[in-house]
Amino acid sequence: MCRSIVRLREGAQIAGHEDIEAAARQFVRKVSGFSKPAPHNEAVFEQAIAEITEAVERLMQGLVIRGASN
Repeated sequence: MCRSIVRLREGAQIAGHEDIEAAARQFVRKVSGFSKPAPHNEAVFEQAIAEITEAVERLMQGLVIRGASN
């Protein structure tokens, strides 16, 4: 569905906040069907991006990667 979203983890290396947020923005654009929301939809659009970014960051921080030195 979102072929343009880049992988956010390579081995034990996790992408930074900006890359995660960019992927979340691309996802919201894709699922909403809007590349740029109208002003009356902007708040909900940005809220979805923030929530997805937070969820992905929690996921990445919670992953246990075998062979990675912590």
